Amino acid sequence: MYDIVIVGNGPAALSCAITARMRGLNTLFAGPLHNAGWLARAERIDNYPGLPEVSGAALLATFKAQALALGAQERHGLVRQIIPNDGGFMVLIESDVVETRTVVLAMGAARPQLLSGEEELVGMGVSYCATCDGMLYRGKRIAALSATAEGAEETHFLASVAAGVDYYSLKSHDTGAMPANVTVSHEQPASLQRVPEGIRLTTRQGEHTYDGVFIFRSAVALGMLLAELETEGSFIPVDRGMRTNVPGVFAAGDVTGKPLQVAKAVGEGNIAALSAADSIGRRG
Repeated sequence: MYDIVIVGNGPAALSCAITARMRGLNTLFAGPLHNAGWLARAERIDNYPGLPEVSGAALLATFKAQALALGAQERHGLVRQIIPNDGGFMVLIESDVVETRTVVLAMGAARPQLLSGEEELVGMGVSYCATCDGMLYRGKRIAALSATAEGAEETHFLASVAAGVDYYSLKSHDTGAMPANVTVSHEQPASLQRVPEGIRLTTRQGEHTYDGVFIFRSAVALGMLLAELETEGSFIPVDRGMRTNVPGVFAAGDVTGKPLQVAKAVGEGNIAALSAADSIGRRG
């Protein structure tokens, strides 16, 4: 049982992890292995106090080293779902579940654009986790839709259990060499629909039907991450203590809205950690 699980590995998340450890909280931060945020790609940051002319990657590395040195734990993987549970939360990180007393959402401003029909079919032939659901499709024909190189790796596992896999790239990325029963398609997926034969995938070029469809992205839609969470467009409204509408859940950084600045993210991460510590203290 963690005191705090922080969703993300950017400046808000790492600032939160540092402060949480300074307050003695058992702390985990989780995010994809390859940070795809804008800061990781920034050649130079000139407006972060005390560290002029630093690259975004160097700044992140400094934050992360400090968090780890203080005892925060890191987990690589996409946080797929957060489920309230007996006064705390269960957090699904890829196919693993961890328990925590509080959650801080600090995964940046990136939001996936869902396919038409996708949300309605989750759990009804559409899945985001190969390890969780892959065995349900042993000997069947499936489609893998991926926006990341990690999705290409997941497809190798799917190929080991399915009769055949059609692989579609949602974004340009390195797929590497695929197993013999994987066909790489260059068609662009547009929508998903439940039909008697399974799941119909409509692309800009035609229609295909599969027993199941797996989708791999570097982010999860907010409504799928935590069903009770209130949002304003693609952002999460918070109060001065970074509290969301869900007790025990806080948000910090770009996910709370503009300005999308490192200094603002770091400050909000600090506040979120203090608010989480205060919340735990009040609950005993």
